[in-house]
Amino acid sequence: MQVIKPVGRDAAAKKYDILSALMAHALAGGPVAQRLVLRLMALITTRYNWQRDELCMGQREIARLWCVDERTVKRDMAQLRAIGWLRVKRQGARGRVSVLGLDLERILLDTRPAWPNIGEDYVARMAARGGEENANPQPDANVVPFRKTPSQVEPGLWGRMRSVLHAEDAVIYGAWFAPLVEIDEAEGVLTLAAPSRFHATYLRTHLLARLETAGRRLDPTFRGLRIEAP
Repeated sequence: MQVIKPVGRDAAAKKYDILSALMAHALAGGPVAQRLVLRLMALITTRYNWQRDELCMGQREIARLWCVDERTVKRDMAQLRAIGWLRVKRQGARGRVSVLGLDLERILLDTRPAWPNIGEDYVARMAARGGEENANPQPDANVVPFRKTPSQVEPGLWGRMRSVLHAEDAVIYGAWFAPLVEIDEAEGVLTLAAPSRFHATYLRTHLLARLETAGRRLDPTFRGLRIEAP
């Protein structure tokens, strides 16, 4: 999955496409999902800075916009962070509100099943834009990908995470996630071994958030993930 960056000459059209993905995802879901996505879209369209990837808005302001109480704001914002759609860029302190960002990759991964509901032209356009924006990096030439399919993986959290990650993006799964081997799982922390230092460094830098999001969604006691290298 390549991230569509809403910048450049076609920035406005790209923004509409991202909002369309959210809309289609909401319409394909139930009332609870629809309400959560609508509230996020309200924040995006009123206060989100696309160029700086910043959403800076206090709970009281959000409550007024959503026409709810602050407890509801706290609950829904926590849910949006838990599913990986929002991330904290700078924690608020001493009267200053937190600065949040959007994880567009996570949003596009989650909404992709609903894209065909918009139309084949939309699916083709999103695929083309993703490919033009950023090519997939190549794995270490010395790494032979571990090609176990998710159905062959041992049970447990890492086994279930494999299935989720494979379903999201089979190419990235085969190149970067399949070679990982579970070392330990204790006190909510999953430790995995990468086949090389390069592989481990790339995962920590570019794909750790995707791994941790999968873990949090599957196990509420999940606290984090460590990647070790030879």
